[in-house]
Amino acid sequence: MGIDDKLDATGDKVKGKIDEVVGKATDDESRVVKGKAEQAKGSVKDTVADVKAHVEDSADKTRDDRSDDTDVPYEGADRGNLE
Repeated sequence: MGIDDKLDATGDKVKGKIDEVVGKATDDESRVVKGKAEQAKGSVKDTVADVKAHVEDSADKTRDDRSDDTDVPYEGADRGNLE
């Protein structure tokens, strides 16, 4: 998971919260809605970043598991025995 993805998501959440609070303070309903939408966008980005990190971690683990199996030659490999 990239730190940039998490920071981008957090930035959207903070910006949205600010818009929401300002909208409530100024009685500007469209700004409140815009702020809530921005927060939702940030939450989606945050979830995507978490899923992306999980997939990358799983892929790395799978790669590590495969390299462990293939690094050790099978018995008889040095004698040309394929069975």
